[in-house]
Amino acid sequence: MTPEEDIERKRRQRSRNLVMGGLLLFFVVLFYAITIVRMGD
Repeated sequence: MTPEEDIERKRRQRSRNLVMGGLLLFFVVLFYAITIVRMGD
């Protein structure tokens, strides 16, 4: 693998990791919000 391909692979992996981290954070906030709303009932 050439150095350019390796850099591109690492860039794609980093962007994929950021998307997965964002989704995880979204679901954590969503469950937290649902829990707070249900406790208020």
